[in-house]
Amino acid sequence: MSAVDSVLARIPQPYRSLAIQHRELLKFGVVGAITFFIDTGIFYALKLTILSPKPVTSKVIAVLVATIVSYVLNREWSFRTRGGRRRRYEATLYFVISGIGVGLYSAPLWVSRYVLHLQTPFTSRLVEEIADFTAGQIIGLLVGMAFRWWAFRKWVFPAEQPDRRPSARDRISAR
Repeated sequence: MSAVDSVLARIPQPYRSLAIQHRELLKFGVVGAITFFIDTGIFYALKLTILSPKPVTSKVIAVLVATIVSYVLNREWSFRTRGGRRRRYEATLYFVISGIGVGLYSAPLWVSRYVLHLQTPFTSRLVEEIADFTAGQIIGLLVGMAFRWWAFRKWVFPAEQPDRRPSARDRISAR
């Protein structure tokens, strides 16, 4: 019995079928939680040290690192029963969609800082930190996560096997 199955077995019956039906979403959420902590840790480590004058750059770097971890965890756990594409093609799609996600994750922080001027000297350091966290770690995360969930299921890890020509190895092993 897998760890997920043992957790599902402890859920009260009325909710168990709902959890089983949305198992993939729950796994995606767990991966998201793990990468949220990676993203947040790197973001603040950079923002409060070597990249203090460049919070958007700090955010982009943090999201990129979290995205690499996310690909591995999603490929091997959340969506392991989906796909069927060649790994190179799948990884390319994943990182293109994640690149769009980086823009979506970073846009609210950029708006907060450079459009609304929620930064020192225009506001206090406390307001700046609250605005950065709200824009970068909450709003950006929710917008980016919703987009990535939809796009990953539609294009990167589709439910049906994509049509593809058999590889040389497939043709040889079919003989």
